[in-house]
Amino acid sequence: MADPRDELLARILDFAARDGLADRSLREIASGAGTSHRMLLYHFGSREGLLAAVVGAMEERQRAAMTALAESVSEPAELMTGVWRAVSSPEARPFVRLFFELLAARPAAPGTGGLTAGWLADAAKAGERLGVTTDPAMLRLGVAVSRGLLIDLLAGDDPGEVDAAHDLFVRLAGRGDAH
Repeated sequence: MADPRDELLARILDFAARDGLADRSLREIASGAGTSHRMLLYHFGSREGLLAAVVGAMEERQRAAMTALAESVSEPAELMTGVWRAVSSPEARPFVRLFFELLAARPAAPGTGGLTAGWLADAAKAGERLGVTTDPAMLRLGVAVSRGLLIDLLAGDDPGEVDAAHDLFVRLAGRGDAH
């Protein structure tokens, strides 16, 4: 039997993908997910707790997709490009926007690994699957570049230009010039 909190979170993710969450009240989110605001408070503690759970679940899904992709590609550049396509897709943008809104409202505590540690660990594992040695600083730079480019997309910059910038980063990283 599935955990009721996980089932509710899945319904909230479906609602968020369709209608977004950023400007929604707790009651609107509850209605969209087919529950009551009291159940949301019971399972997540607060609106902020709910949004943190949504961002965490989305990040986990994206990292799992990266791990799965690492098993089907042969080159790091293919992996980087595939992950970029997934996280920058129009379907992912409501979650990306929510990620940055939540981060601005409540940054992670120093020393906790924040919202990057999971990406670094999973990217290192993906690199191992591809048989490449990963540099932790380069992995962190890749996450930072991607997040910066995601901000450009959210700010309305031309997606083609943003994709071109990511492609350039992939080429530079592949040459080792960015080390």
